[in-house]
Amino acid sequence: MSEHAVVIAGGGPTGMMLAAELTLAGTDVLIVERRPSFKLESSRSRGLHSRTIEVLDQRGVVDRFLAEGKAMQVQAFAGVPMDISDFPTRHNYGMALLQSHFERIMSGWLDELGVPILREREVAGFAQDDSGVDIALSDGTSLRAQYLVGCDGGRSAVRKAAGIDFAGWDPTTCWIHAEVEMAEQPEFGLRGGGGIGPAEGGRVGVTLIEPDVNPTDEPTLEDLRAALIRVDGTDHGVHSPRFISRFTDMTRQAVAYRSGRVLVAGDAAHVHAPMGGQGLNIGVQDSVNLGWKLAQVVKGTSPVSLLDTYQAERHPVGARVLQSTMAQRALGATDERTGALRDFLAELLTMDQPRKHIAGMISGLDVHYDLGEGHPMLGWRMPDLDLATANGPVRVFELLHNAKPVLLNLGDAGALDITAWAERVQLVNASYAGPWELPVLGEVTAPSAVLVRPDGHVAWVGEGRDAGLRDALTTWFGP
Repeated sequence: MSEHAVVIAGGGPTGMMLAAELTLAGTDVLIVERRPSFKLESSRSRGLHSRTIEVLDQRGVVDRFLAEGKAMQVQAFAGVPMDISDFPTRHNYGMALLQSHFERIMSGWLDELGVPILREREVAGFAQDDSGVDIALSDGTSLRAQYLVGCDGGRSAVRKAAGIDFAGWDPTTCWIHAEVEMAEQPEFGLRGGGGIGPAEGGRVGVTLIEPDVNPTDEPTLEDLRAALIRVDGTDHGVHSPRFISRFTDMTRQAVAYRSGRVLVAGDAAHVHAPMGGQGLNIGVQDSVNLGWKLAQVVKGTSPVSLLDTYQAERHPVGARVLQSTMAQRALGATDERTGALRDFLAELLTMDQPRKHIAGMISGLDVHYDLGEGHPMLGWRMPDLDLATANGPVRVFELLHNAKPVLLNLGDAGALDITAWAERVQLVNASYAGPWELPVLGEVTAPSAVLVRPDGHVAWVGEGRDAGLRDALTTWFGP
């Protein structure tokens, strides 16, 4: 039986990002993935939002994704587009990039990091005790880990075996989704509760509502033909499908993100309709919140109670996305009254404050963790300032490339003493001339120092003195 600090069930975007985070933190990790390679049969997610792009920038790999994706304004709420090009971030846009390409690029990064992946196997069951988890695999072999993390999708076997309730709402609508070839090109555009448009390789992408909310069989080419005939009166000579799949607007969230030594993240923790394209993005961001915390607990640097902050911080984010997607689904109805409401919303979203509020939520740039009272920056993402240091200019995000926390001192050099944490926290003396501005929050008073967690969120703010600094260092990075 091989032993690892952490075993991750599922090698999709969430699992791969978590493995990268743990590896950067010096933690032994293994991914168990049922697919023989990173290749996907279907397109799934089609892009990244601004905060996810920032996260990749924080780890120094964003250029790999920008080189293959297309930067564009992708934010929309119930079909109403929103421009964030005026948001104060280097990445005030989204990125069109199919999940298949995202996973391929991530896989290359994991190869460089040396992350091992057991393919064509799944977690079949597990038993946990006070010191770890015994994990049974589908091929009859077993593993031992200190912690098991389920990143194995909405039907998560790990979540079910852990007895974690998946509370929420049953589906009201089912869509058939496919990439196909057609003998005649249809008119591209929205219809049938979805739409028809161009796909890769000259194929046509089709997403249409089906009359049966809970079909029990696998979708076929005949099902797709029937859906096309319902909306267009013809099947356009559809043939040669690359894939045909179904999805619904089932909306559920894990009541707990942890049960002892077993945790869940990504779709294993929350599923919802794909409106707004947030699923992959919040899964990746779950991993960036969890990775450094789990690494510190595994190493014994921090107590296990640090893992409670994962649920405390990420569960509300997931719950808000569920509410957002349900609202967008309700606004997708085709009756005249809903159309009037949608037109009213579209008018509201031309106004600055409503646009910034909703676009900040969709893009992930407004995520704020409740870390108590204090400076307005506390709990928010740290802006990527251009700093001046004794060693030359540096961006804040560059300081986070190794996933190590940063104490940024913008006051007198030597004013802050973190000797006891010197091996765990980077102390950077720097200066910055200019206003501090965050999306949605706006301008804030420039502090004299900030403690930035590995996930880029501010854990402590100094306002001319170090009051509370030692408590913050102990809370987040151990005594």
